[in-house]
Order: sequence, then C-alpha cells, then structure tokens
Amino acid sequence: MASGSRVTTEAALRAAAARGEITPISPMGWARLSFRGLLLVLALILLVPLHYLYRTLAWGSPFPMYFLRFAAWVAGARVKVVGTPLKRDVFFIANHISWLDILALAGASGTAFVAKAELADAPVVGWLASLNRTVFVKRENRMGVAAQINDLRDALSDNWSVTVFPEGTVTDGQSLLPFKTSMLRVLEPPPANVLVQPVMLYYGAIAEWIGWVGNESGINNARRVLARKGSFPLELHFLEPFSPEDHHGRKAIAFKAREEIEAALVNRLGKPLREFEYSVDPVRYRAPEREMPIE
Repeated sequence: MASGSRVTTEAALRAAAARGEITPISPMGWARLSFRGLLLVLALILLVPLHYLYRTLAWGSPFPMYFLRFAAWVAGARVKVVGTPLKRDVFFIANHISWLDILALAGASGTAFVAKAELADAPVVGWLASLNRTVFVKRENRMGVAAQINDLRDALSDNWSVTVFPEGTVTDGQSLLPFKTSMLRVLEPPPANVLVQPVMLYYGAIAEWIGWVGNESGINNARRVLARKGSFPLELHFLEPFSPEDHHGRKAIAFKAREEIEAALVNRLGKPLREFEYSVDPVRYRAPEREMPIE
C-alpha cells in the first residue's frame, strides 16, 4: 500500500513539474541533494586540476570522462552498457530523455556532444560542457551552419567520437520523436573512415520521473533527480554501427538510425511506443526513397 502511495505521489509531482510548478522537496530530500552536491564539488576539486595538468602534456584528457561517469553514479544512475561502443571515428546518434544521458554516455565512451548554444552561458554547466569539447550550436543560425559543421569535424578529429540527440528535445522514455537532421550535415560527405552507431537509452519505469518534459525548468528537474531516494538503472544499448556511405544523404542516415533505435526501444519496453503527450516544434518525418525522409 505504501509503495502504491509513493507511486501516486511521484506521478502527481511529475505532473506538477511538467506544468512548470516548483515541486516541494522533503527534509531528507534536501539532505540527499546536499550530500550529492558536495560529492560533485569534491570530485571537481580533485579532477579539474589534473585535467589541466594533463592538457599541458597531451590533448585528449580522460578526466572529464572520469568526472562525468562519477557524476552519473552520484546522481543515482547505475549504468549498464549493452553492446560495444566504438572507440574512435564514430558518430553516435541517440534518443534523449534527460541531462543524465550526457553524463552516462560520456562516462561510458568519452564522447563529445552537440548542444544548444544557450548551454554555453549556463553557470558551471557551460564550463563543464566546454571541458568535454562540447560543440555549441545555434539552431536558428542558418548562416552559421558551415562554421558549425567545421566545429563538428574538429570535434570528431579531437575526441574521436561525437554524439547528437536529433529529436531536438527530451522525451519520457516511452516515445520517440522524429529526427531533425541539420547537424548530420557533417556526414555529407562522410569524413574518412567514420561510422554511425545508433544508441538506445533505456531507463525503464523511472523514465517517467527522470524525464525533463513539458514546462519544467532545468533547475527543478535537477533538484527532483538529485533529491530522489535510492538509485535507478540506465541501460546504454550500443547498436550495430553502419557506414554513412551506404545511405544517400543525412536524411537517409537519420531514418536508418531512428529505425534501429525504435526497434530496440520497442523490444526493451515490450510494447509499442506511445505518442509524446507534450507539444514540441513540428518536424516532418517521411521515409527515404519511398517518400522524403526526416527533416
């Protein structure tokens, strides 16, 4: 009975958060949030100087990866890697549920990311993202696409891997939105020897709580996640890689990646995907060749 009551309470809080309300945190929740925050600060104090020291000797520092892996663990994620992530010359394409995705994926593979330009100006978070060579893009900056593509190519060269979340937003773990393809232009034509590897992220039932959806602020979502009791599973399914040269253009590449991620997510959920209940910018989605693919 108590378990059912907790589920009902969490569902009510999640619904309130999605409406943009500031959700309450219990005294024990604040204690957990403070302790986790302290652990992250201590990790930064230890690892950031080591990162900069390493960078005086070599370019590819492993310390951002170590920190992000630890941060995911501190936040409660117990990451399980399914399949084998490619180590270099790879473009990961993944579904997107939470900011925790970034911690877990980078912690598992050392990948860099493509992120919205606004993140670069966020206190602390923007600085942390820059340590991992995040590529910041302005989606509305049509005139700057060429420069952004060059940044992506540099990131592929420096980090050996880059991850994009082509849904363009986060979902609830039960849905999969159409893929936007602007940042896949780096694959037209594909850099030499680069493969595409789809990645399916699966949180199970906890995705309903973790998901940063609706009108919730990032701060409120982080507070909710870091204040939550206990841990939760997060599976990273690295699917079969494919050569972008076998698919004609970014739209066909996106269609192929989405098809693989959808099949893996449906298989893991054990049921069909559902419509995403929150409004997002409309994206046209049609299959390649038979019809025009994802925009």
